[in-house]
Amino acid sequence: MAYKHTIRSKVYKFPDLKTLMGKASPYRSGDELAGVCAASYEERVAAQITLADVPLKVFLNEAVIPYEQDEVTRLIIDGHEVDDFSLINHLTVGELRDWLLSDETDTETLNRIAWGLTPEMIAAVSKLMRNQDLIAVAQKCKVITRFRNTIGLWGHFSTRLQPNHPTDDPKGVAASIIDGLLHCSGDAVIGINPATDNPAVVSNLLRLMDTLRYQFEIPTQTCVLSHITTTLQLINEGAPVDLCFQSIAGTQQANASFGINLNLIDEAYQATLSLNRGTIGNNVMYFETGQGSALSANANFGVDQQTCEVRAYAIARKYKPLLVNTVVGFIGPEYLYDGKQIIRAALEDHFCGKLLGLPMGVDVCYTNHAEADQDDMDNLLTLLGVAGCNFIMGIPGADDIMLNYQSTSFHDALYLRKVLGLKPAPEFEQWLIKQGITDDKGNMLPISPSHGLLDAMVK
Repeated sequence: MAYKHTIRSKVYKFPDLKTLMGKASPYRSGDELAGVCAASYEERVAAQITLADVPLKVFLNEAVIPYEQDEVTRLIIDGHEVDDFSLINHLTVGELRDWLLSDETDTETLNRIAWGLTPEMIAAVSKLMRNQDLIAVAQKCKVITRFRNTIGLWGHFSTRLQPNHPTDDPKGVAASIIDGLLHCSGDAVIGINPATDNPAVVSNLLRLMDTLRYQFEIPTQTCVLSHITTTLQLINEGAPVDLCFQSIAGTQQANASFGINLNLIDEAYQATLSLNRGTIGNNVMYFETGQGSALSANANFGVDQQTCEVRAYAIARKYKPLLVNTVVGFIGPEYLYDGKQIIRAALEDHFCGKLLGLPMGVDVCYTNHAEADQDDMDNLLTLLGVAGCNFIMGIPGADDIMLNYQSTSFHDALYLRKVLGLKPAPEFEQWLIKQGITDDKGNMLPISPSHGLLDAMVK
């Protein structure tokens, strides 16, 4: 289906929905690299005006990647809930934007329609929205998940404690974990990116975290972010696996470059569920995504990078994850050039994931060769806190010494909780009080040199 719009007697033509979506996207370096962005600001405006008039029903009949060629497309179409869609099936993309922003559209309503929306519909409406629109709507979405604690409640804000080490040295990892716990970090997950995917190393890290968690009765969950096949192997060997992790992308071919498909994720999901390690819930999956991943694998099929990103969320929601994290600035300036583009992409990802019913977190981050700095990350962190983001990363000094990129520190999360009046997950909050790390108002308390956690670090 062709689309067109005229501005000052100049006719802009868009041969299909995929092209229209790319041209309507706010500018980013990855779309220019892929050759899918608008050639001028005027063409972008023409595309956005045209996209605003597209009925939502069109997205069910015109796939950006053919149904026959892509299992992600098949998942999206086959999983669409017609009854949930009925409330909004008469709207255009522009009318959906207005409806989402209206006071009458509340949290309960947004939860009710989540499975009636497709990723492409949500990606489309995000292209018409200002940053404040993305924040305002996302703030109305509330997605709550549970394993050993409760993540995503109103007034709460969680962190993933990320104690990475360049050689997976257990003492270095343990020191970072204890440092993070003493700074109130780790209620979303204590999650390690291993320097190697060696099963023996991953198993040792899992057992280290599980021993510490058990010894101090910490109401959280642990994860080593190894490949899903490694996790499956370790489950079969009896390792203490809480969460199953995998990076995912928005096309079948991009996922194949990761060495995964939906059948493999199905198998891992069922295997992790069978362990029954959760105490208050059974959300056992942890997914990470990032704009540009499909393009970097030469597997975007001419689809803009933000739409590819949101398609990955269709995979995530099938498995009722505890956590979904968009690692927004990690891939580099080839895809998101500077702080402005990173901030925009993060707000888009958070908005789109929340509308699809996902427990979205954001790795507020950038690489050292991007045109961004920590002030940009401070701005983004604050915006995400206002938008109701479920969690961020907590890294010693905000500098990941294994992955070599800049993220958020333990102190960044403390800042955000303080200025916005947010608390950790309630079970974790009570543990912090019991351990004498904070008082009942969330204020940090002096830590005695004889504190049990410090003693554990010495040992």
